[in-house]
Amino acid sequence: MLRTTVIRLASAAATLLAASFLIFVALHYSPGSSVAFILGGGENNATPEQIALVEAQYGLNDPLLLRYARWIAHAASGDWGQSYSTREKVLDLVGSRLTTTLGLVAMSASFGILTGMALGVLAAVGGVAIGTLITLLTTVVLATPGFVASIVLIAVFAVQLRWFPALGSGEGFWDGLFHLVLPALALGISTSGVIARITRVAVEDEMHREHVQTAVIRGVPTPLILLRHVLRNALIPIVTVAGIIVAALVAGAVIIEIAFNLNGIGTLLVSAVQQKDMPVVQAVSTVIIGIYLLINLSVDLLYVAIDPRVRLESR
Repeated sequence: MLRTTVIRLASAAATLLAASFLIFVALHYSPGSSVAFILGGGENNATPEQIALVEAQYGLNDPLLLRYARWIAHAASGDWGQSYSTREKVLDLVGSRLTTTLGLVAMSASFGILTGMALGVLAAVGGVAIGTLITLLTTVVLATPGFVASIVLIAVFAVQLRWFPALGSGEGFWDGLFHLVLPALALGISTSGVIARITRVAVEDEMHREHVQTAVIRGVPTPLILLRHVLRNALIPIVTVAGIIVAALVAGAVIIEIAFNLNGIGTLLVSAVQQKDMPVVQAVSTVIIGIYLLINLSVDLLYVAIDPRVRLESR
């Protein structure tokens, strides 16, 4: 287990390093210039001496590999640079926004996975009528984009019923969670549809196993059969798909954060791209990829806890 964890961590670190380099190269060759935002006005209003001074101060004229090596060295020591537009430290700027995004992803993933598993199990054991109804429901859910769900949720629960706030991140822990309810529903609604489909197929497949049929013949109650003999064996495909979906939610949170005006790293990334704020774009993109890799690593380690056969095969 320890050896597998170390190997996966090394692989994730190498992947993160390669991804950060590709992002750095893409930002270097992207159109536009950061000098205008650094000067607070525009390159057309600045003298050549001012432009040369800014480029020398921030090392914008240095060779690409030298700039990347400098960024890696500083990032490893905890110095992610300074934002060109706000003059704040990038690490502080990202850290202040990361909590909102992680809370949104955690709430939406919990809602989507738990609701999807419940619907999938119910569709598998509830008969033809219930299965058909849940299939229609999941089809509608899967066909609903996140921004459409955001508009509907705001119109119904925020504007008409006034149960939840429509915009903003709130103040304090509990108020922040309350503000994340509607965004989490909008982000996780399609996740519940995917998980429901996968759960139904996995549960139906396990229900036809010999040991499950033996338990049915012996008169073991259905809830007990589901808990002891079906769900654990069905978790492997569910966890696989859930891991991919949760990792994708980190990137998908950008649209939801914009729709609900949340102060997350998604809105920070969009504004940084518009302003050519390269240190912020580099940092946020690297953090998103790092979270994606960390979730995939956690899913791989969950396999061993769920199914002991994975441990035996690795040996």
